[in-house]
Amino acid sequence: MAENLNPFAIAQQQLDEAAEIMELDKTAHAILREPMRSLTINIPVRMDDGSVKVFRGFRVQYNTARGPAKGGIRFHPEETIDTVKALAAWMTWKTSLADIPFGGGKGGVICNTKEMSERELEALSRGYIRALGRYIGPDIDVPAPDVYTTPQIMSWMMDEYAATNHTNDPFSVITGKPVEVWGSEGRKDSTAMGGMYVLREAARSKGIDLKSARIAVQGAGNAGMYAYLLSKKLFGSKVIAISDSKGGIVDEDGIDESKLLKAKEETGSVTGYEGGTKVSNEQLLEWDVDVLIPSAIENQITGDNADKINAKIVLELANGPVTPDADKILHENKIYDVPDFLVNSGGVIGSYFEWVQNKEGYYWTESEVYAKLDSIITRSYNQMEATRNKLKSQGKSVSPRAAAYVIALERVATAMKLRGWY
Repeated sequence: MAENLNPFAIAQQQLDEAAEIMELDKTAHAILREPMRSLTINIPVRMDDGSVKVFRGFRVQYNTARGPAKGGIRFHPEETIDTVKALAAWMTWKTSLADIPFGGGKGGVICNTKEMSERELEALSRGYIRALGRYIGPDIDVPAPDVYTTPQIMSWMMDEYAATNHTNDPFSVITGKPVEVWGSEGRKDSTAMGGMYVLREAARSKGIDLKSARIAVQGAGNAGMYAYLLSKKLFGSKVIAISDSKGGIVDEDGIDESKLLKAKEETGSVTGYEGGTKVSNEQLLEWDVDVLIPSAIENQITGDNADKINAKIVLELANGPVTPDADKILHENKIYDVPDFLVNSGGVIGSYFEWVQNKEGYYWTESEVYAKLDSIITRSYNQMEATRNKLKSQGKSVSPRAAAYVIALERVATAMKLRGWY
């Protein structure tokens, strides 16, 4: 039977497997299999040529038992409600695992930002907030940037919220803002930085010296590029491979930073890199490395290619890069696959810090932000490993993902129970 790659079906399967391991209350399980609220909106935008185009948008508030919904907004030509629902579910487990006072949410608009002018993007961004204004707020649902949305787009959204809600203090409704309008220091690279703290702990656990480690990064967007830069800066690691949507490059001497940045600037792709060996994304995933960092999109490691993964550690910096079938294969092959909703939780932790600073009107330095991020995400990693060991002592050999799910689900279910939801 072919593996189901529908992202929400995957999210539900992961939930079901963890619920069975922990013997989750059936009512709590039923509540957590579906989002609390799914909104579909239509946003009319007058385009530069004078025509009006109607864009379809979404916002899913998956669960708010532990606090306001929290999650990014994607502008993507292939956005679907099922993708948004899956991402909102994963955000619920992510905030719970990090033990921060948020629930999970996500949003998206079907559009191609590369074909839109700045004016059209601003109109779309403001239209999204006008359509959803009554359903978001600092204590209701706090959006943030995601794929193809930027700090500038967040600024427009924040300003539209201020205008439509008649407030001059709109800052804590949106995170991921520029620092000039009270964004947080350290937010730009917090997703990758958090991933590096997890990598440090995972490598220590597996006896891998990161100074001599060979690393491959799939994806050269914000998270992937920062993973490339930070792994070199923090650990002195050798990143030998990197890719984007057009393909990848392998340089066994280590990807040269100046040549990589030149390729991106002049050709728009890492494939313009001078030297090395050009490879496909599929080949990069299967390269012989110590650490593989999937930083692109969902469903990259599946039941079809999981047996070909040669890395000792898979660090899931993207959302949903490993499918349930692949998860089982990696676990059986003793490849240490560290789950996405731990690895990339630095982004939402950084957003939490921004929200707290906005509410208090008191702001931290970059070094303070990094120290607090390190503390929270390292604690989460240690709790995941402690839960794995506890389950192992009970005769249950589970993957890191399953252990992380057990922690996250238990916290959300307990909050629902205490609030009288079941």
